[in-house]
Amino acid sequence: MLMDEDEEDEENGLNVSLEWPPQSSICTSKPASPMLPTPTPVSPTPMEPSNKFKFVWRAVSMPQIEPHLRREPFSQINSGPTVSFASPYEAFIAIWDREIMEVIVRETNIYAQKLAMAMLENGTIYPNSRITHWQDTNVNELYTYFAIVLAMGKVVKNRLEEYWSTSQDIFSTPCFSTEMTHDRFLLLSKCLHFNSNNNCDPALLTQHQIKLLKIKPLIDHLNNKFSELYNLSQNLVIDESLTTWKGWLDINQSFPNEAATAEIKAYELCESQSGYLWRFELHAGLDTSTPQDNPISGTVPALVLRLLDGLEHKGHTIWMDSFFNSPALARELKVRGFDCVGTLRTNRQFVPYDLTRLTIKDMTVGQVLGCTSGDVDLMVWRDRKRAAFISTYHGLASTRFREKLKPTVVHDYSLCMDRLDRRDRLLATFPIERRTKAWSKKFFRRLLNISVLNSYILLQNQSLLHRNFRNALVTDLLTAHRTPKPNTATIATQVHYPAQYPLIKRGKSDRLRRQCAVCPKRTVSYCKACNVAMCTYTCYETYHTSH
Repeated sequence: MLMDEDEEDEENGLNVSLEWPPQSSICTSKPASPMLPTPTPVSPTPMEPSNKFKFVWRAVSMPQIEPHLRREPFSQINSGPTVSFASPYEAFIAIWDREIMEVIVRETNIYAQKLAMAMLENGTIYPNSRITHWQDTNVNELYTYFAIVLAMGKVVKNRLEEYWSTSQDIFSTPCFSTEMTHDRFLLLSKCLHFNSNNNCDPALLTQHQIKLLKIKPLIDHLNNKFSELYNLSQNLVIDESLTTWKGWLDINQSFPNEAATAEIKAYELCESQSGYLWRFELHAGLDTSTPQDNPISGTVPALVLRLLDGLEHKGHTIWMDSFFNSPALARELKVRGFDCVGTLRTNRQFVPYDLTRLTIKDMTVGQVLGCTSGDVDLMVWRDRKRAAFISTYHGLASTRFREKLKPTVVHDYSLCMDRLDRRDRLLATFPIERRTKAWSKKFFRRLLNISVLNSYILLQNQSLLHRNFRNALVTDLLTAHRTPKPNTATIATQVHYPAQYPLIKRGKSDRLRRQCAVCPKRTVSYCKACNVAMCTYTCYETYHTSH
């Protein structure tokens, strides 16, 4: 830290005005108050734990140290995919491997059986109900289901049934019905499940864990796969991702001024250059159980440190917006071997009052006001609006862009964040998150969409466009996992539900009767799966609970 000011400077506050644009290649500062002595450059001294969050703000020392000399050295040599892939299919199944697919298959089959039993107990199951035709799914069928969902993002229609329309016109898409029937697709969508509800134990789980229980296996698996398959480059972005949700949800975020007033929010750590999602965390409300004993123990700083866990002392630069940034977090990241750059809310803790009280009326266009504490720089710049920035290495360096001189930190921040916006535009081009009534399934589709983009980045084929990658992936999935259509007339139904024996004679109401397996009565009903006669209302549950 550069701490060459007197103690009275900290008490009296800071009022530093900087001429802009600089008169030479080196920025010059001009103290606005005669109380401030001309600062002398001092070599940084090691930071003791006791004064980590003691900030002494002063004018920027002149001449400035070049930003690249203050930046943490980057030590990751081999950035990029850790495994090479030959096709879109190989890159995709490296993420959605057989292990996670078998988990989804198992939970989906269990949930389908429980759903059928619940409908039976409630009296809402009928002979024509789709659930009566349920057959246990398998990994191949689930990959086919994924392929159809991805194809719907490429071929966008207003209503789901239009994909299976039999009309012979220009809007016809007969290949969907070739791969899977409409009823089967709806049944899989309804029964798709990722975690057992029996795992919800309030005595063992926190409130956050209970809220995310439905998709916890997906979050854990994808976070492990994303980080295992890719080594990050130097510039990383932490940002918020919003998935539109119109229903009520305990974990959603409300945005009254937006078109969609409720969103499912996720916090993402991405590589700036490629947009590769390396780690993410789903918002589940404020965690009040975390002790607030120091400036970085709050919800947002703790979130940032969790996302960056395992990347310490490699020289990464973290780019964040004002929702995340603060002087305390910037210093903590610097101690851990990161650099930190981004916009700043001037009402954050430890921001000097002279910057906090500045308004756009107090500044002229192009004017810059700033200060430093040695390892953390704060800067307020007026262009069309007033903008505040924080950086651990930029200082007040300037860059000429399109015949206009602006602070280097502004130019670099815009460049890094614009690259991430390109990723969001690619995802929005293929809207597969539509047509879901459960928030967990909607977020699953969001993760499926992101994993396709990650697969595209893992393939590292610059000659293959993203849309062509998706086409090839859907085709490969259908080819590799297509199964012959089963003969439904010869397959026994695996879902237990009651049915009636056939009529003895056509045109008559009398039906075949059999001895009930539980009571001595003769009955016309039986269990379709067990093929055993039993009374529907009095003996059906007794028989199935005892066998």
